[in-house]
Amino acid sequence: MSKCCCQEQCKNWEGCVRQGIKKGFMYNSNDQQFLILNSTVRLTVSPNSSQVFKEESVSLSCEEDDSSAGWTLRRNTTKRQMTQCGDGWGEPAGSSCNINDIFPLDSGVYWCESREGSTSSIINITVSGGSVILQSPVLPVMEGHDVTLHCQTKSPPSKLPADFYKDGSLIRTEPTGHMTIHHVTKSDEGLYKCHISSHGESPPSWISVTEKPSTPPSSSLTTILPTKDLYPTSALTLLTSVNPVTSTIPVTPASIPPELVFSLVLHLVVFCPYFISTLLMVSLYRHRPTENHLPVSMVMTSPTQNEQGLEDDYDDVTELIHCDQCVLLLQ
Repeated sequence: MSKCCCQEQCKNWEGCVRQGIKKGFMYNSNDQQFLILNSTVRLTVSPNSSQVFKEESVSLSCEEDDSSAGWTLRRNTTKRQMTQCGDGWGEPAGSSCNINDIFPLDSGVYWCESREGSTSSIINITVSGGSVILQSPVLPVMEGHDVTLHCQTKSPPSKLPADFYKDGSLIRTEPTGHMTIHHVTKSDEGLYKCHISSHGESPPSWISVTEKPSTPPSSSLTTILPTKDLYPTSALTLLTSVNPVTSTIPVTPASIPPELVFSLVLHLVVFCPYFISTLLMVSLYRHRPTENHLPVSMVMTSPTQNEQGLEDDYDDVTELIHCDQCVLLLQ
């Protein structure tokens, strides 16, 4: 890991600060390493600009997700190293520090530090005694986001045509004094400055670009459509596959779409009459009469010619056959 020298060893302090921001560490005059550790604390600056005019007021705050207690604001300048707010500069107010009537000697790097020694990311503040500054973000810009640079004059009018430079090369001239870089990438990282004719040039400011966080590769989201005949296509079953376990996300009542409710009610309305009528038919069939004694009367047909002789002996013959008794009654 290469060192970042200080003003006594480098050609210019700006180069040292720029390397420190880019590499994530600094070395003070006693060659003590200054590391940036991972933490949840954020250092915010008001106004949100890496450059300010002298004799302006600047407020810096150490902010943490759950609390801001226990953090101290420190800085490195060209004159003094590792000093905290209230030690000859600034007015501490809890985890904040207010600097009134800031001067070029206050230019340097600032950070928040806890009692345990962990630190926030460092920011660079440049105090200009000139008539032009470049207002740029204090913190690094994430890839894919837009960033706007303002070329500002100390005296009005402030929105004048300005030339914008990156790493010493002219980018373009903007008529209103501000330039927007859309969807920044790592290639946009560099040292920027601006120039306004008849007013002068701003100090340079380093703009850092951070990579966009990527999705963890171990998890995936799979969408499965249910049967088309049963549910509308808007009803989805979400399965979250986390290697090697597969879990199903339960569908709560609040997440059921109205189309699914309507479809279920419609199916019930159609099915209920059919179900009720089927029950009634089964019930009637089970309770039908079971008597088998059904009398049947039969009248014999007229005798044939072979049987005509019997008519002399019998005048009238009537046969009544009772089916289940098998009885013949003759008259």
